Amino acid sequence: MRLGFAIPHHHPSRERFKLALTFQQIPSDLPTRETKNRIMKTCVPYLTNGGVPSTPCCNGVGELRTSAVTTADRQAACNCVKQAAARIPTIKEDDAATLPAKCHVQVDFPISKNTNCEE
Repeated sequence: MRLGFAIPHHHPSRERFKLALTFQQIPSDLPTRETKNRIMKTCVPYLTNGGVPSTPCCNGVGELRTSAVTTADRQAACNCVKQAAARIPTIKEDDAATLPAKCHVQVDFPISKNTNCEE
């Protein structure tokens, strides 16, 4: 997780300006994006032709599972995968939906370009 902060843009006077920091947790989506890219690159043959997913593809699905710990992480991972799936014009939705099971990995969201990641 990264910490983010917000500084108010409006303040009545410079003399009385108080720096207000609001710390909040911002999901770090870097591992998720790296994992998503690896999954999509290594899984494209399976996602477009079916058959048996490759070992690197299944390893990527496993990394996706372990990187999505919190609800925010899962939603970020889901959105990354959803966006990547939407960029594969010949994706077979049925094969995408069965990818985690074929890799023997439980993922908390379907791999699909139509997934609702807010649920």
